[in-house]
Amino acid sequence: MLRKRFVAALGVVALASVVTVAACSPASEPSSSGGGDQVLRYAPAMFPVSLDTHKYAGEEAVQTAIQQIMEPLVRVDGGKIVPVLATSWENPDPNTWVFELRPGVKFSDGTPFTAKDVVASYQRHQKLDGPLVPLYSTVTSFAATDDRTITVKTSKPLGTLLSSLTLLFIGPAGKVNADGFFTKPIGTGPFTVSAFKPDEKLELAANPTYWDGAPKLGKLEFVNIPEVSGRITALQNGEVDVLTQIPPDQVGSVKGSDSITYATTPSWTYYFDWFNSNRKPFNDKRVRQAMWHALNLEGTVKDLFGELATVAQAPVAQGVIGAPKLSPYSYDPAKAKQLLAAAGYPNGFTTSMQWPLEGGPNIRALAQAMISDWAKIGVTVKPLEKERAQWLEDFGKLNWDMNLQTNVTGTGDADYTLARLYVCAAKRNGYCNPAVDKLLLDARSSVDQAARPKLYQEAGQLLWDDAVGIFPADLASNSAIRSRVQGFVMPPSGRPLFAKVTVS
Repeated sequence: MLRKRFVAALGVVALASVVTVAACSPASEPSSSGGGDQVLRYAPAMFPVSLDTHKYAGEEAVQTAIQQIMEPLVRVDGGKIVPVLATSWENPDPNTWVFELRPGVKFSDGTPFTAKDVVASYQRHQKLDGPLVPLYSTVTSFAATDDRTITVKTSKPLGTLLSSLTLLFIGPAGKVNADGFFTKPIGTGPFTVSAFKPDEKLELAANPTYWDGAPKLGKLEFVNIPEVSGRITALQNGEVDVLTQIPPDQVGSVKGSDSITYATTPSWTYYFDWFNSNRKPFNDKRVRQAMWHALNLEGTVKDLFGELATVAQAPVAQGVIGAPKLSPYSYDPAKAKQLLAAAGYPNGFTTSMQWPLEGGPNIRALAQAMISDWAKIGVTVKPLEKERAQWLEDFGKLNWDMNLQTNVTGTGDADYTLARLYVCAAKRNGYCNPAVDKLLLDARSSVDQAARPKLYQEAGQLLWDDAVGIFPADLASNSAIRSRVQGFVMPPSGRPLFAKVTVS
């Protein structure tokens, strides 16, 4: 019988932290004499439209908010899976996972946490058929063996189960399915919901009975300020304490201030420009390769992003578990023209590229730089900047020639991006390669975590050589915080936790 056991340390290792103490703006600084009266105000770049993490499981803004309130069994930290509500897990056989749950945990309303809560949350997530449901496609049984044990059965080995579970947040079985539960959800996390209005405000209070120790913050407020300039002004004035996702051209406004600490950290976010391989001329990989060789990405990335991006080396960001490291395409306009001629387009062609309005840092400038480089090899690209709702509709219907956007590998595992987007069954961009399918599905089904990266290296190289898209840059995360804030960490997921943050 195959048996592998994984037991991780109980503490969560911080990826990075910023600890500074200085004078602060008296207009907005509450007293911090007792910890519980500390207030921190966070102005995210995107505000949650809902707290229903099962329905909007792939939305970064929803995940950032809900993880303060509800918790998963495990999470990624420092490139490893670490325990949260599960303390250990094992594979008694390749098709079985057994999770032991943390004892003594209670929901914020005093209800004891048990295995039934995990099962109910999983079942609700599956019933809603959200974007992450395919991650569990081979799960045949998800059951509570007893109050402290979850047993998961699969039709074939599922090596990605741990990373997928990092995005399954647990609510109480008796309430999680009730109408209106997610307007004021209850969880085992460090904070509780005081008030929430979608796209308007989110006010949280410390959970005094939190199993990992009550937060020092008495209140945590998510402040909705839609304009970047407004968020920066609010930070400078002391009206908010933390900003994230500051655009490169605005960094100078917060960097170097005596009252503000600015920092950058690696992230799981990257840019891609997909080709619609269902449409000519992008059904020919020589054309796709030509489009990539035509781009001076090193110069463009440096000019537009500075320290906030590096030229990509894979179809996923380098910080992701299992990310391959590949050689970027060379900037070679002559080779690009040769490839176009070989494909039957010696004089170039006309096409279009769409992207969502405000869809990423400097996205319009990036698109314009790419379009300018393509013009030099005779390819005319019509720019199509669209409102997000229209862009989403057209994107889903494959109503586009090229599509530029940012993407984040939400679980921190390469499978979340590669096997979700590039297998033939995904039908996301017209690309299909059975050899890629086999590698990615083999990687998904391997419970040998050491073997999986080798398969992603091979699959990534095929995707790279086939030029399924152009991968211009890996993006760094950045943050700016008031000097009174201590212990803030910006993880590569871009979703900060505030349980250990203090103000002084």
